[in-house]
Amino acid sequence: MGKTKYISDVHKMKELDSNEKQIFSKVSEQFKFRTNSYYNALIDWTDPNDPLRRVVIPDADELINWGTLDASDEIRYQPVEGLEHKYPNTALLLCNEVCGAYCRFCFRKRLFKDENDEVKKDVSAGIAYIQKHKGIDNVLLTGGDPLMLSNRRIMDILDRLKTIQHVKVIRFGTKMLGFDPLKISENKVLLDYLSDYSLHKKVYFMLHFNHPREMTSEALHAIQAIQTCGVITVNQTPIIRGVNDNVETMTQLFSDLSFAGVLPYYVFSCRPTAGNFTYAVPVEEAYAIFIKARSRNSGLAKTARFVMSYTDGKIEVIAKTGNKIYFKKHNWANSSENEELLVFPSNSKAYWFDDYLPKTEVS
Repeated sequence: MGKTKYISDVHKMKELDSNEKQIFSKVSEQFKFRTNSYYNALIDWTDPNDPLRRVVIPDADELINWGTLDASDEIRYQPVEGLEHKYPNTALLLCNEVCGAYCRFCFRKRLFKDENDEVKKDVSAGIAYIQKHKGIDNVLLTGGDPLMLSNRRIMDILDRLKTIQHVKVIRFGTKMLGFDPLKISENKVLLDYLSDYSLHKKVYFMLHFNHPREMTSEALHAIQAIQTCGVITVNQTPIIRGVNDNVETMTQLFSDLSFAGVLPYYVFSCRPTAGNFTYAVPVEEAYAIFIKARSRNSGLAKTARFVMSYTDGKIEVIAKTGNKIYFKKHNWANSSENEELLVFPSNSKAYWFDDYLPKTEVS
C-alpha cells in the first residue's frame, strides 16, 4: 500500500460530482474539511448513506444554526495557554491542531479555525503547570491528534513528562489507528520508544473507532503493534446519526473491540456543537441503543459507560424506567459532587442535559 495522501480541498475529491463539490465547499468554508486516501478507500462511494462517508464528507445540513463552537465551555478550564485542567487528577495538553482526517461531528472543530489560538506548539507553560500541581497524575495529549506530531515532538513532550514524578499515566487521544494505521504500525522509531517509555510510566491510547468497518486488518495490526509495546488500549465513540445509531452496529463494534484487546471505555452523547445537529441523536434514543448493544455482549465488551461531557463534568446516564431518567455525576470538576444521583422526567426530545433542567423565565 502506498503512502497515505491527505486531502483538504473538496474540489480534489474525484469521488464527488461537481454539484456535491460546490455544496460541500460552502460547508468547508465554515467547518474545515480533511480526509485521506486510506480512509477514502474504505468508503462505498456507490452508497450516499455509507456510514464511513458520513464520518469525513461534509453534509449541507451542517449549516443549520444549532449549538455553539465550545459546547462544554472548555475555555473556562484553561489556566495557562495550551492546557485544560477540568478534573482534579487530569490535565489535557492541547498540543496539536491537525488530525489524520476531520470527523464532521468533532466537538473541537473550533481548534481548526484559523483564528483559534488555544493549541500551543510550545507546551512549556503547560508542562510547568503540571509540574507545579502535584494532584495531577494523568496527562492527556490531545488537540487535534497528537500522533500527527513528528516523532521528535512526541518524544520531547513525553521526555519532559517523564521527569515529573507525580504524573503516573500518559494518555493519547487518537483516531490515527482508524484514519491512517500504517503511520503507526510502520513507525519503528516511535514503537521502540514507546516500548522503553512504558517501563517508566503507563501509556494509554484512547482510540476512536466509530464503526466496525474501520477495524480493518491494517488497523488491527497497528493495535497489536502498540499493545506489544506495553501500551494499554481503550476506545471511545459518540453515537452519531447515520454512522452507528443502531443496535446492530454498536453490538458489533463492542465485540470487535474486545476481540482486539481494546476495552470499550466511553460512549458519548453527541455534544451540541455548532454544525452537529445533523449528527446528533436524542439522549434517550442513544441510551436505548447503547444499553441494548451492551446487553448483547459478554462481560469484557460491556465495560463502556454512556455519558455526556457537560460543562461541569461528565454525566453518566444510568437508567431509564417508565417516565423517569436517571443520571449520575460520574466525574465532576468539583469532585465533592461525584456520584450524586439526578432524576428527571423523561424527555424524548432532549439532546443535552440542559434540556432536562427547568427553564428560567427572563423578566
